[in-house]
Amino acid sequence: MLTYMLVNVVLVAAAYLLGTFPSAHLVAGRVGMDPTKEGSGNPGATNVYRIAGRRPGVVVFFLDFLKGLVAATAGLALDGRPLGVACWVAATVGHVVPVTRGLKGGKGVATSAGGAVVLFPLPAAGGFALFFLLAQLTKKVSLGSISVALAMPLLLVLTGRPANEVWGTAALGLLIVARHHRNIRRLLNGTESSWSAR
Repeated sequence: MLTYMLVNVVLVAAAYLLGTFPSAHLVAGRVGMDPTKEGSGNPGATNVYRIAGRRPGVVVFFLDFLKGLVAATAGLALDGRPLGVACWVAATVGHVVPVTRGLKGGKGVATSAGGAVVLFPLPAAGGFALFFLLAQLTKKVSLGSISVALAMPLLLVLTGRPANEVWGTAALGLLIVARHHRNIRRLLNGTESSWSAR
């Protein structure tokens, strides 16, 4: 029993470390940019998209998405849904508060989305639809991200997921919303940047 618990703790810790992988820094760095010092200062896909262009932004999103997907898949495969959810949460937390970079990470949207696709495919599909609808209508990526973070726990309830998964998703949603506090302030005063394809 002790060995089993230790293995699970190690796996969750490994998922956290996977989440700390500095996708935005590495990709933007290849074109001579530091996402923490340019644009919004956030080391995430949207900021890299704005400062470095479409291709680097898409690559960062894909890499961050993979962190959540791989962590959740590994947990599911090794010990079922509870470990899958734990690894998903750990990877997202690692992305948002990476111990390797002074706890200054991204906002967790892509990483959480990657794990959600594996763990909750139907709610995740609803979340993607809501995100793209709001982002397209308002041209505000942050509004789509915040709305999905708040909607996902409700989507899990509507699809009959157990309480522990709903609460885990709600906790991640609150973390993501908290990381968007500056965006929320700008949305309220009308100064939030608009998204545009280029």
